[in-house]
Amino acid sequence: MKNQVKIFDTTLRDGEQVPGCKLDTKSKLILAEKIDVLGVDIIEAGFPISSPGDFKSVVEISKIIKNASVCALSRANEKDIDVAAESLKHAKRPRIHTGIGTSEIHIKHKFNSNKDSIINIAKRAVSHAKKHIEDIEFYAEDAGRTENSFLAKVCEEVIKSGATVLNIPDTTGYCLPSEYGEKIKYLVENVKGIDKVTISCHCHNDLGLATANSIYGVLNGARQIECTINGVGERAGNTSLEEVVMILRQHSDLNLDTNINSKLLNETSQKVSELMGMPVQPNKAIVGSNAFAHSSGIHQDGVIKKRETYEIIDPIDVGVDKSSIVLTARSGRAALAFRMKEFGVNLTKKELDDVYGEFLVVADQKKEVTDSDFPIMLQKKNIKYG
Repeated sequence: MKNQVKIFDTTLRDGEQVPGCKLDTKSKLILAEKIDVLGVDIIEAGFPISSPGDFKSVVEISKIIKNASVCALSRANEKDIDVAAESLKHAKRPRIHTGIGTSEIHIKHKFNSNKDSIINIAKRAVSHAKKHIEDIEFYAEDAGRTENSFLAKVCEEVIKSGATVLNIPDTTGYCLPSEYGEKIKYLVENVKGIDKVTISCHCHNDLGLATANSIYGVLNGARQIECTINGVGERAGNTSLEEVVMILRQHSDLNLDTNINSKLLNETSQKVSELMGMPVQPNKAIVGSNAFAHSSGIHQDGVIKKRETYEIIDPIDVGVDKSSIVLTARSGRAALAFRMKEFGVNLTKKELDDVYGEFLVVADQKKEVTDSDFPIMLQKKNIKYG
């Protein structure tokens, strides 16, 4: 039996922290239901104290979620925590997510404080949250740049105070994968009581390493990944849910998997893009429009003969109907014959040679040759069809 990695989806909280991507309660409810059906383990519904609208969204999401835990974010103070607890009163499985910055730069410049004070604030926050709800996740903001020995001390103290999950965020996306993996390993080996809690990875993509760091995290003992659909999020974004899910599924030898129904990934991605008004880049892994599209003749020939020559994922497994053979000036005869056959025309070898010359003329004039170009190409070569 494979070890389960829990998926903590923060599309509705961290993912929404993108300029121009604010969601109203109605849109959040639509996405929350889709994300719940997708199979995530925890949905971070919002930051209740931040605005009346966000508070309302968390309350309403708590009412409709059937499967996942519903989580509310707070800072490490009693008022934030009380409001978070109030927003979760209808949730079947509520979780409060509270914490504080632990890096030297945060302690000195953000809080004008010291390490002992930070530990005391963290302990009090977790203890207070525990009075409301059993499931308490503590985040050590900017853990990626926090000295490991101090981070371990903070983690140990909040475990004693009742934390059930330890979130180790690479808040600024600074860490290298090996560095982040070593940080998780250090905590596993040096924090008393760590075996009684879940370690969570929360990585940002400022250097394009969020997914890699999350994978290194679970390889070193973390069992929860915090991520967003399409990798949306603050600045350069968060760990991409679809990427970590399919990495673990493709590398079955890791003996790690999630509860995600991967066949719903494409549909969910499109809905998030639509409601947030945030287009998915075409070359985005797993859910981009070009993820299963082939335009090079060599690649097309291989895919036509056997899909696995150039695709490690069956598009059906992520909710895409089939691979796309896109006709461009780089396409060869095999691709043209394949697309013509789909169009309903079976060309002989001589006919294919004749049409291919005409195809190249059209392809040099256009970015992509489509089915609408076929009739004219065939007519010019006196080839009957239909």
